[in-house]
Amino acid sequence: MKKTVYIGLFGLLVFLIFAPIVFSQADKEVMVKKQAQAEVPADSDQYIIGAEDVLYIHVWREDALSRTVPVRMDGNISLPIIQEIKAAGLTPLQLKEALTLKLKEFIETPTVSVTVMEANSFKVFVTGQVRTPGVYRLRSETTVLQIIPMAGGFTDWANQKKILILRKENGKEKRIIVNYKKIMQGGDPGSNIVLKAGDTIIVPD
Repeated sequence: MKKTVYIGLFGLLVFLIFAPIVFSQADKEVMVKKQAQAEVPADSDQYIIGAEDVLYIHVWREDALSRTVPVRMDGNISLPIIQEIKAAGLTPLQLKEALTLKLKEFIETPTVSVTVMEANSFKVFVTGQVRTPGVYRLRSETTVLQIIPMAGGFTDWANQKKILILRKENGKEKRIIVNYKKIMQGGDPGSNIVLKAGDTIIVPD
């Protein structure tokens, strides 16, 4: 009987020692998975290139023309032969087509690819009653529902029915009110708008 009790106590002691290590490792794995999901490469079909992005331009069989280039604040990139070309405001696919057209003046059949190495231009700002307010760089299409968990979720005082999105369009400020609770309940899915670069999301109390 005593032997059984000792074995049971020993097993409990081992569990108490090693359980925190096991659970902490599990927590770390979850965090790594979440980070990996957040770092999605910029979508080649939908991502809009902007200033501060870093691009890799590859021209097949033309090593002298293939290089990594930053998008300058004026929206241009510099490449040999064609010198400067506007990149900001285009998708990678559109830029590829523009580069191919330019290079045809110098190369018979240029094969070009454009890869966004660093998506630095697509920023949104989250403030107010969220747990981790700040600047968020987005690498793929992100909606209002998706940005809130990225900002740590709501605080206990958040007014989820009157989230304000400030957006600049054609030089004017546009205000959009979003009822987060209603969207979550399936009552107004159309209000789950896709965020645009420069949006400010304010969660009031």
